[in-house]
Amino acid sequence: MARLGFCGLGVMGRPMAAHLARAGHEVHVYNRTAERAAAWVSEHGGTAHPTPRDVAGQCDMVMLCVGDDADVRDVVLGDDGVLAGLAAGGVIVDHTTTSAELARDVSKVCAASGVSFVDAPVSGGQAGAENGVLTVMCGSDSPAAYEQFAAVAPAYARSVALLGSAGAGQLSKMVNQICIAGVVQGLSEALAFAERAGLDAHAVVEVISKGAAQSWQMDNRAHTMIDDAFDFGFAVEWMVKDLGHCLAEARRNNAQIPVAELVLGYYRELAASGGARLDTSSLIRRLR
Repeated sequence: MARLGFCGLGVMGRPMAAHLARAGHEVHVYNRTAERAAAWVSEHGGTAHPTPRDVAGQCDMVMLCVGDDADVRDVVLGDDGVLAGLAAGGVIVDHTTTSAELARDVSKVCAASGVSFVDAPVSGGQAGAENGVLTVMCGSDSPAAYEQFAAVAPAYARSVALLGSAGAGQLSKMVNQICIAGVVQGLSEALAFAERAGLDAHAVVEVISKGAAQSWQMDNRAHTMIDDAFDFGFAVEWMVKDLGHCLAEARRNNAQIPVAELVLGYYRELAASGGARLDTSSLIRRLR
């Protein structure tokens, strides 16, 4: 079993680290709110540390799942960051969804210290993390580091793949979010249409979910959307951040993503009206 660190025990990180502990690994944890790390240790064992640097000093590989680009820079590259404590030959695996540019920059800084970096954003949401069935999209300049991570990833992932050099994982997550944005908007329009037409929307979903309209979003969110229930899953504010990365990257590579840009505007409206913490399926509220 490996000596693993996990920094960031939020909605996603907490269950991911727990799966590593249940798999028998020696897990060292850090969270900005120390009380949350202490609570995690009391439930799952392992050791809590006051800084990412202290975590890294005990580990061969450190995972992190934090908020945004600035958080990653702080947790990895800060004076008390992971890189300051990890020995040469160590591996850092970043599960945060960030810009591809950040992943490339951090990878270069890590390499200069003899440390390998894997950008490894995940898909599957809170339920996927809790059930240990996440999809992990990886980029790394070190195939050997990826293989080290892939050996422990099954603790919380059902699918893990190396898709290219540093930044490729983040670019692949952008592809994922572009797909989701279009699907959720389409599903929102369809369900709102069904309601306006006087149909039993639940019954309609039961029928069309067996045909070509079927999707993960329909299977897992359609009925709760009809019931106006949005207190679970992936938050609107996170999708605003993610689609912002997509638009920025599209401007760099001249990709055309007009639907994603349109839907980002809708999500910004929801966030501004107090819906930042609602699940992304709350997009239907704009149409009611």
